[in-house]
Amino acid sequence: MPTKNGAGRGSGSTATTNPPGNQTPNTPDINESDIARLKVDQLRDRLRRRGVTGTADMRKDDLVKALVKAMKDGAKKSTSARSGNSSRGSSSAKKSTSSANPPGNQTPNTPDVDESEIARLKVDELRSRLRARGVAGTADMQKADLVKALVKSLTDKSGPSSSGGGGVRKGPQTSKSIKYAQEVTSVDDEPERPGRSLVTTDHEVIRRWAEARKGVPTTVDGTEHDGHAGVLRFDFPSNGREQRLREISWEEWFRAFDERRLNFIYQEERSDGKQSNFFRLESPDREDG
Repeated sequence: MPTKNGAGRGSGSTATTNPPGNQTPNTPDINESDIARLKVDQLRDRLRRRGVTGTADMRKDDLVKALVKAMKDGAKKSTSARSGNSSRGSSSAKKSTSSANPPGNQTPNTPDVDESEIARLKVDELRSRLRARGVAGTADMQKADLVKALVKSLTDKSGPSSSGGGGVRKGPQTSKSIKYAQEVTSVDDEPERPGRSLVTTDHEVIRRWAEARKGVPTTVDGTEHDGHAGVLRFDFPSNGREQRLREISWEEWFRAFDERRLNFIYQEERSDGKQSNFFRLESPDREDG
């Protein structure tokens, strides 16, 4: 007969509170081993649902840590809310403030804008995101000013990017392809039908689309100028790797994409329902894109 509470096994309550593979004893529903087994896209998706932004350039280890932290913070917030139900007066006021303004976010009316996350971005990333939102004059701004400007742009509901990013860029050379394409502003948007022409400027949408097809960001070799990427392309293994294409980082690819005010026109599926690799980059400011 098994020995109860035998030596070397620990008490039953400890085993229940901290199951194997879980290094967060106070949050038994958070299993770090399971989280570490998730794919990069799944990690980014879960972080987005928890209001965590700026995950596009994060590696898997950082994504895992960020998700564990977000889940721990959520568990603490939930525990705090439950204990606050039995308190009155000042405790009630604190609960109200906590619910409206979660940790790391100083913008209570826009829970998807995390100022702490934005402050961790690099200067180049801040400038790139501001350019994508149509904010000019960032070249001489210091990091603190860039952070404030991006937060203001994200929280300004009257601004051109209040839809949450990914909005179509328009200009004198806006093509009919863009005018008649379905606009996609986030990874949650679905095509209206197979074969539908889509258009976006959202970095995460573009990155996910390419990575789902094992595409890598590239520039056409020999078209670079002044140290900047030249003609932008994706290299797909299904088409056979092209020698004339040189792989570049996502940061460099998106920097050129934003600086040139390009739109990404693409398909998710062909009209027969099969995955499509079709895409085209167009500029509304000039005919050659």
